[in-house]
Amino acid sequence: MDWKLELVLVPVTDVDRAKAFYVDRMGFNLDVDHRAGDQFRVVQMTPPGSACSISVGIGITDAPPGCIRGLHLIVADIETARAELLERGVEVGEIFHFVDGQQRPGPNPKRGDYESFAPLSDPDGNTWVVQEVGHSR
Repeated sequence: MDWKLELVLVPVTDVDRAKAFYVDRMGFNLDVDHRAGDQFRVVQMTPPGSACSISVGIGITDAPPGCIRGLHLIVADIETARAELLERGVEVGEIFHFVDGQQRPGPNPKRGDYESFAPLSDPDGNTWVVQEVGHSR
């Protein structure tokens, strides 16, 4: 039996602001924006190439806005991904690496899988990490 994670709820204070951030700045695809009155709205968005989506909305979770920590976005080239996000106006931290059990800033000449990261947050403080996996040399 397959068990697939396909949706993560991300609690936010302002649905339209979150939608603009994830679609316009992060480049996620807008899948659904559905309302059922004033007490229910779901906005589902998917990162390009991902099988897992996120949803923000009204009446979809009782978790406090900004409480999600460390969601990972996996990319093949972290330097290019970071540059694209910065160009779209996303505040992305400097790339850092875990090499031989040590966190190090700056370039990573080895570019090994699961070693390079760049942190970012959405407008509510939910945190993400861009992680490099599958970099072709």
